[in-house]
Amino acid sequence: MAALMQKSALTRPAVASNAGRRAVVVRAAADRKLWAPGVVAPDHLKGELAGDYGWDPLGLGADPVALRWYRQSELVHARWAMLGVAGVLVQEVVKPDVYFYEAGLPQNLPEPFTNINMGGLLAWEFILMHWVEVRRWQDYKNFGSVNEDPIFKGNKVPNPEMGYPGGIFDPLGFSKGNLKELQTKEIKNGRLAMIAYMGFVLQAQATGKGPLAALSAHLSNPFGNNILKNIGTCTVPHSVNVQGLEIPLTCLWPGQQ
Repeated sequence: MAALMQKSALTRPAVASNAGRRAVVVRAAADRKLWAPGVVAPDHLKGELAGDYGWDPLGLGADPVALRWYRQSELVHARWAMLGVAGVLVQEVVKPDVYFYEAGLPQNLPEPFTNINMGGLLAWEFILMHWVEVRRWQDYKNFGSVNEDPIFKGNKVPNPEMGYPGGIFDPLGFSKGNLKELQTKEIKNGRLAMIAYMGFVLQAQATGKGPLAALSAHLSNPFGNNILKNIGTCTVPHSVNVQGLEIPLTCLWPGQQ
């Protein structure tokens, strides 16, 4: 009997300790911001990544290796989308008479680029982007392996975290402050930009107008110019001829070309 009491006394602190740990976990989960009130985040989303609100209904990030790559992919697409959205809006403000879908055609480019060979430009873009993406893949496979400039040896970036090289890419030194907060702001704005850019594209295909022109048309006649009225409409031609090269086009919006 005495032995049983002694064993009970020895195991009681362990039970209390486990209960205490569970309480800490529960409090941490309660303090974490999730995508909806009362939802439970998947086990593989622990809130460590910037912008992690526990949203992964298909479980795509359950594999840690895949999750790491998805984060890098999302980050790159988010940055391109922010540049694209800003470019579309600025172009429409500066040259409202040029439709952003046609802004890249040679005749709409500023001097001295009106006579540029689009095939040669495409080839150079493919080569350079391929080189950059291979370098990014190498950094993903072996983090820090491409920190040094391949041409000017001795020049390196600090690269404290994958996807955030720092150094000359952070001239104002923002990363020296609350980096996690800035990362969260960036990915949130990037996600919004990705949705916005897809909206720009679908809207342009349905109306043949840029985002500001379409917004102006909607505000002038909300009931006549809206998404319901544009369903089934597609202004994109079947193809476009650029310097003798016939490029087929398609419409993402469900409608007839």
